[in-house]
Amino acid sequence: MKLWVGLGNPGAKYAGNRHNIGFMALDRIAADHGFGPWKKAFHGLASEGRLGGDKVLLLKPETFMNLSGQAVQAALAFHKLALADVTVFHDELDLAPGKCRVKQGGGHAGHNGLRSIHQHLGPDYARVRLGIGHPGHKDAVAAYVLHDFAKADQDWLDDLLRGISDGAAALAEGDAARFMNAVALRTAPPRSGGAGKEPAKPEAKAAEPPAEDTRSPMQRLMDRFR
Repeated sequence: MKLWVGLGNPGAKYAGNRHNIGFMALDRIAADHGFGPWKKAFHGLASEGRLGGDKVLLLKPETFMNLSGQAVQAALAFHKLALADVTVFHDELDLAPGKCRVKQGGGHAGHNGLRSIHQHLGPDYARVRLGIGHPGHKDAVAAYVLHDFAKADQDWLDDLLRGISDGAAALAEGDAARFMNAVALRTAPPRSGGAGKEPAKPEAKAAEPPAEDTRSPMQRLMDRFR
């Protein structure tokens, strides 16, 4: 079994926040792939299902962001899973909006949800980093992440979530490259090189000047009456 954790804050007040994009990713996967209903478990909400040949438990901690590690630890202990079986979906300030990266291990970069998981379990888990952009100054970060996505963000956000769902089975198999390709097909679809272009037209040849008439006046007169 794999454990996929989406980070966010519980309750309607936070549902549309940038900080809750991890919850949004799991909601899309559960809806698109026929997962079971969300049930209270492990200090959060959990839903089980299958992606390809893999059984996956989705978990949305309801401990609030800075205590996320409690929920992850409880789920791991109950199912006797290793930290290597965990993938955490979270918002990433250091990626442009709509960008997505897969990372194995590493630091928490000040993210309170990751910091809590580090404190309870250590750093050796996979992450799906979901870009939300940076407000430009560190003092503005708290208000920025706890604010809803703007209407202008909805198109790229929907494309990103659809791409994550498209590639979910590949991610469960451990094929990060195929997962990233599925995301890219939604967020940056290839463009046809010749689309919308008219075929090139051959250049018109310049008109040749008429040949010089070298006939004598008498010859031209005779030619008129032939």
